[in-house]
Amino acid sequence: MKSMRYTIKDFRADFPDEQACLAWLKEYLYPDGIYCKICKKVTPHHAMRTRKSYSCETCGHHVHPTAGTIFEHSSTPLTLWFYAIYLMSSTRAGISAKQLERELGVTYKTAWRMFHQIRSMMGDDDGNLTGEVEIDEMYLHADPRKRSSVKPHESQVVFGMVERKGRDKVLHAKSSGARVLVPEIEKSVDNSAVVYTDTYGSYRLLTKRGYSHQTVNHSEQQYVVGRLHTQNVENLWSNMKRGIKGVYRHVDPKYVQAYADEYAFRYSHRNDFQPMFWALLDRVNKL
Repeated sequence: MKSMRYTIKDFRADFPDEQACLAWLKEYLYPDGIYCKICKKVTPHHAMRTRKSYSCETCGHHVHPTAGTIFEHSSTPLTLWFYAIYLMSSTRAGISAKQLERELGVTYKTAWRMFHQIRSMMGDDDGNLTGEVEIDEMYLHADPRKRSSVKPHESQVVFGMVERKGRDKVLHAKSSGARVLVPEIEKSVDNSAVVYTDTYGSYRLLTKRGYSHQTVNHSEQQYVVGRLHTQNVENLWSNMKRGIKGVYRHVDPKYVQAYADEYAFRYSHRNDFQPMFWALLDRVNKL
């Protein structure tokens, strides 16, 4: 089932101004009404004209919906925050902080902060992977354009686990050795899953750890044998490498997990019926 289209026209109709954004945030965070700590009950609250807050009709106590969200302590209008979320969820390959700077009309420092705050909502929190799971690792160089000179010891290890029904987990790993990868698999993949990998030695322990483990031998030009393949996780690597090379150009090792979370989020939600914008906005209180 393909996801619904959510166009810029739809976005502008839903969030035309600051009050519309704040009202959505209030309804999202307080679906049953706002509980007033002074009155000790749910009371009617009214939006303040000059502040991002709501005031209790009875006692005047203020509630700030932006507290505990990525918008807290930010003087940037919510309209720009919501538009940045729309932009970051609407592109397959990603959007750079420099492009956000141009689109939003803010400073690069502000765009960079918004960029990373929004990315922080993309981290995995959906529980263990189940069913048929493909597992693979790749090496990511700080400058992916220098592809011909990349050697594993000069690169960052990125480790991926992908459900064939959709979800995935991507980790920035310390190494590609079995002592690192196997424990991560045990933490992230349900023991009842059928696991597909290539013949890389670090995965040899999976059968001993109780997994149903099948391998595809790429060295013998074996790529797809019925249901035996790792095409999905390799598609994820393809999207990630092309996006980083074409959009971000350079990857600082301390931000590799953030980049991985971004591409993993897009891949996990690529077939959702719900537009990706709403899937991301639904995580707005994820800090």
